[in-house]
Amino acid sequence: MKKHGILNRHLSGALAELGHTDGVLVCDAGMPIPDGPRVVDLAFLAGVPSFAQVLEGLLGELAVEGATAAEEVRDANPAAAALMSGHFPDLAYVPHERLKELTSGARLVVRTGEASPYANVLLRCGVFF
Repeated sequence: MKKHGILNRHLSGALAELGHTDGVLVCDAGMPIPDGPRVVDLAFLAGVPSFAQVLEGLLGELAVEGATAAEEVRDANPAAAALMSGHFPDLAYVPHERLKELTSGARLVVRTGEASPYANVLLRCGVFF
């Protein structure tokens, strides 16, 4: 059994398959999930696990070269906006409807139990070297 890092076997395996420029959507429980991408649903209860917990865990495992969020997050969910901008100084903002369109190109969707608005971010994988 793994000693540290992500223990969920589905998520750990999906992360190992990602390559440069692949998209990973980390989303709240209310985000519509498109057909196509692999989905790892971590939602257990409303708020569990939180968007922040999942994002922090993923960032410990992934090289990320860019991120995109809904512009509405800045007004509707300042805590999520601050969390994301703290991790991604060059965070790109698009209208929420456009973010939903972009998710269809993601290779992986990680659904959290977050129950607050616009706690969604589309990550673009980088390389570790």
